[in-house]
Amino acid sequence: MIVLQTQKISRYFGAEKLFDDVTIEIKERSRIGLVGRNGAGKTTLLDIISGKSEPDSGVIHKKKDSTIGYLNQHTGLESSLTIWEEMYKLAEPVLAMEREMTDIEAQLGEMDIAKDDALYRDLLTRYDALQHTFQENNGYGIESEIKSVLHGFRFYEEDYDRPISQLSGGQKTRLALARLLLEKKDLLILDEPTNHLDIDTLSWLESYLQNYSKALLIVSHDRYFLDKVVQDIYEISRGTVTRFPGNYSNYLDLKAEKLKQEWKVFEKQQKKVAKLEDFVDRNIVRASTTKRAQARRKQLEKMDPLTKPQGDEKSAHFQFQIERESGQVVLQTEDLSIGYGDTILSNDIELDVRKREAIAIVGPNGVGKTTLLKTIIGMIPPVKGTVKAGTKVDFGYYDQEQTLLNGNKSVLNEVWDDHPTMPEQAVRTLLGSFLFSGDDVEKAISSLSGGEKARVALAKLSLEKNNCLLLDEPTNHLDIDSKEVLENALIDYEGTLLFVSHDRYFINRLATKVIEINEFGAIVYLGDYDYYIQKKAELEELDLLETSDSTTNSSESEETSSAKHSFMEQKEYQKNKRKVMRAIETIEEDLEELDGEIQSIQIELSLPETFEDFSHYDKLVKKNEVLTKKQDKLMSDWEHYQEELEDMIQEFEQG
Repeated sequence: MIVLQTQKISRYFGAEKLFDDVTIEIKERSRIGLVGRNGAGKTTLLDIISGKSEPDSGVIHKKKDSTIGYLNQHTGLESSLTIWEEMYKLAEPVLAMEREMTDIEAQLGEMDIAKDDALYRDLLTRYDALQHTFQENNGYGIESEIKSVLHGFRFYEEDYDRPISQLSGGQKTRLALARLLLEKKDLLILDEPTNHLDIDTLSWLESYLQNYSKALLIVSHDRYFLDKVVQDIYEISRGTVTRFPGNYSNYLDLKAEKLKQEWKVFEKQQKKVAKLEDFVDRNIVRASTTKRAQARRKQLEKMDPLTKPQGDEKSAHFQFQIERESGQVVLQTEDLSIGYGDTILSNDIELDVRKREAIAIVGPNGVGKTTLLKTIIGMIPPVKGTVKAGTKVDFGYYDQEQTLLNGNKSVLNEVWDDHPTMPEQAVRTLLGSFLFSGDDVEKAISSLSGGEKARVALAKLSLEKNNCLLLDEPTNHLDIDSKEVLENALIDYEGTLLFVSHDRYFINRLATKVIEINEFGAIVYLGDYDYYIQKKAELEELDLLETSDSTTNSSESEETSSAKHSFMEQKEYQKNKRKVMRAIETIEEDLEELDGEIQSIQIELSLPETFEDFSHYDKLVKKNEVLTKKQDKLMSDWEHYQEELEDMIQEFEQG
């Protein structure tokens, strides 16, 4: 059954068309993803479908009594109540049913059926209807369901008494989404629901929405999320909306095939038009052929010309270069604790970052991922421990909040003021590659959208030519096309990457390592996002096995200890691994120095004047023997440590 249908709706801004002739059909249990570039009109279309605004033309048909829930990407729950008080209000209709059912049960128990037969039947009918609705709305499990959804969004029982007014913006957005899910509207419209969610919460939301019993319409730039949740894609592009069945990956395949076919038809018509025009031009003035030429001209006039196929939309194009090479060791931290003042977010973080690694930092919201990046570049002092940058390391930093941009400046001046020796045309050309052209460069930073600010920040970063980039949620605010451009630029980047992201597709394409941060420290996973998830699942399974083997009388603290066992093992493994790697590094430095000395001696020994001074020659030979023996010993030690490292890694990988 159709829940909602739009018919030929349109929206204009003055004389400029945003979109028109849009027809979308949403059925019960539809799973629809709406995609398109920033500025294409996705949020405007959602506003119209939800009833928040009216179309300029066209109509919207909605099933009678159907309900719509809409979460705008900037929505946050505002309330003077506590978390639990606000959420428990959703149970009130069900609780009212339960009270009425209890009253009916009492009346039926006291009733004389013989005297009040008609009333008795009426009460039974009402009771049956209430019971059906009560069960349909999960009346017996409503409290557990509320707790389960709150837990999925990382609100635990110790948080229930917190006033909503004291929550952060991200927490209020998560709570608004939690409430919307529990309201179970017939159509749930979500605009960028994955913003402000960490990876674990994203995975939970995906599972929840896959089992959601109502219709879904979702705008998202998270390709991984779209692949998991949606079953139809509607693309809004150049003022039109096109449907593609399947998830996001299938949409890409279908779109490519559609574009290929459109080009074939277009080129075929172009050839036909050219042939007809050529015939007309050559024959219109000849008396013998003019009638045929006129017929061809009429054929041309009747022909419905095809527009050039889409697919050549302007895209950003940029790259990140380095000015100089760094040393092999880029960054090391030891016993590092991060936080603000007396508030420690994470303890004992030990990192060992090597040249040209691409490392993704993941972890729950609030654990200190952004704080870690700021501590590494010196914006925040460490609470404890040390941060040591390697030789010739030049850090570049991308701030997800764009606080480093000056809102009072124009786009042009924001970039040009940092590089005043650049010619203006060169700055404009650079900004053009980031999709700022013409008058766009005169816009004030404060007037830009989130995606536009992100592109300005990336433009500035591309000019710095740093050999180590620290990126904090670089894909936030970017549409899917811009994300792909950024990914390709970073894949080609010759420096080292350390980035925070909850975009799993982005992590999979870039990461050579994943580091998970928690309050106890950092766990290193030697692979991409898929490997991280697989390995983490294996470790959690081991934890469950250990927990099930423990006695049923174990206390909660003992269970917690057991659950942390695998983490402690990993931490010990990382610590031992770092020791061995540092030993290897020291040996390699000594060997490099020795190689230089031995090479110098051998060059000197080959000189004719050295042969003439026998005493000096003899000293050089003996010194060469000593250094060669030392070199052999170091090589033996190096091989020993390499074998130890390989065995350690193999043993850990095999569990």
